[in-house]
Amino acid sequence: MTPFIAELLGTMVLILLGNGVVANVVLKDTKGNGGGWIVITTGWALAVFVGVIIAGPVSGAHLNPAVTIGLAVAGKFAWAAVPGYILAQLIGAMAGAFLVWLMHKDHFDDTADAGLKAAAFCTAPAKRNLPINFICELIATFVLIFSIFYITGAEITSSHDPIGLGSVGALPVAFVVWVIGLSLGGTTGYAINPARDLGPRLVHAALPIRNKAGNDWGYAWIPVLAPISGAIVAAFLYMLLN
Repeated sequence: MTPFIAELLGTMVLILLGNGVVANVVLKDTKGNGGGWIVITTGWALAVFVGVIIAGPVSGAHLNPAVTIGLAVAGKFAWAAVPGYILAQLIGAMAGAFLVWLMHKDHFDDTADAGLKAAAFCTAPAKRNLPINFICELIATFVLIFSIFYITGAEITSSHDPIGLGSVGALPVAFVVWVIGLSLGGTTGYAINPARDLGPRLVHAALPIRNKAGNDWGYAWIPVLAPISGAIVAAFLYMLLN
């Protein structure tokens, strides 16, 4: 398996399980309907764990363009490999979102609230205030990337070296994602991953979902640019301190 395929499959499973738990909680008549925020944040944390287990031994399990860019800024990852990783992550996220829709199609059809249907694909702010929304995503992603630097260590120099996110590193990263969701996720839904939001948003736009909402392209740039900004800030601070 190549790093490209590893990133694609790892991200696909990440989104299948992560957006899958959202669908299970918010869509009508699922077994998990009404499970609440604790279920969603726990599901997302474990989704990260599984995605990292799959991709970690081959690609280092970035599964997130913000991780890839942050590592490259810090000199831990080859810039030449960045576009391929991001493309794999985006394709994987789209594939995962499609599988979520396929599995839950009957429940999408039966759910009247278009906003709940969209929530099973992409994020939206609890209160729409774009500057604050941007800051929220930046801070949450900063915590993720800054933590990953200390989980992975400073030994990464190339695109093919594992970055410490294999079976050993998977659990700490899952816990970081969990606490971000519990503590910081209530304002914007903690995208903290451009591919996680943009890929499923594109799938939501393309799929023939009954009575679906718009795709809110006026907000969509925030879960792309804010996580990248947070990753860059984390990388510079890590370099400054180390």
